Amino acid sequence: MDSSQSFWFLENIDVSGILCPQKVSGVSDGHTHRSYQKGEYIYLPEEDANKIFFITEGRVKIGSYAENGKEVTKVLLNTGEVFGEMALANEEKRRDFAQALESTAVCIIEKEYLKGLMRNHSGLSLFLMKILGSRMYEMEQRLESLVFKDSRTRVIEFLYQLAQKKGQRVGYEMLVRNFMTHQDIANLTATSRQTVTTVLNDLRNKNLLTFNRRRLLVRDMEKLGIEAGF
Repeated sequence: MDSSQSFWFLENIDVSGILCPQKVSGVSDGHTHRSYQKGEYIYLPEEDANKIFFITEGRVKIGSYAENGKEVTKVLLNTGEVFGEMALANEEKRRDFAQALESTAVCIIEKEYLKGLMRNHSGLSLFLMKILGSRMYEMEQRLESLVFKDSRTRVIEFLYQLAQKKGQRVGYEMLVRNFMTHQDIANLTATSRQTVTTVLNDLRNKNLLTFNRRRLLVRDMEKLGIEAGF
């Protein structure tokens, strides 16, 4: 089972089977299956926060807009991941936006329907609580990194954590599929595209990793962690 598939399982419970038993278009029992084209918004700020979304195919960017109109990228999500979960924390209006980065299919769950499922499936409640906790922890880590670490360290730390969270072990190496663009990494680490490119090339020259547009291969996680200051 690869990392994207395992996200759907918790203590041998097939979460996708509970939430989205039929992956077809239309509405059924409180959930809807929809497809979005690259660049299409799934929701925007100030829209009602009454749904939770599960990515069944594709990639999604979650972000917000600063007062000066500048876009801030919060997280990039892949197949098998969840977003819009703040609706469960009594968020009434969206504070961010969700945008498809490629052709993307999602399962949309009505909040009230989901609450009923959570009452009937304790494993599902734990699954969603872990998501909420994990997102909050990640945001705290990013904030601390912005305050206390320089740009090079932030980029390396991000790569290390990305490999830990979404990597698949291949022998002694870690493979991350659907690798991000340099600009995506820059947006997520509050650095520049040039800085990201310089750091990646330096790590490649040290033979710690290789990369292209589709994948990242970390050759030595221990040494990469040392570079990140762990």
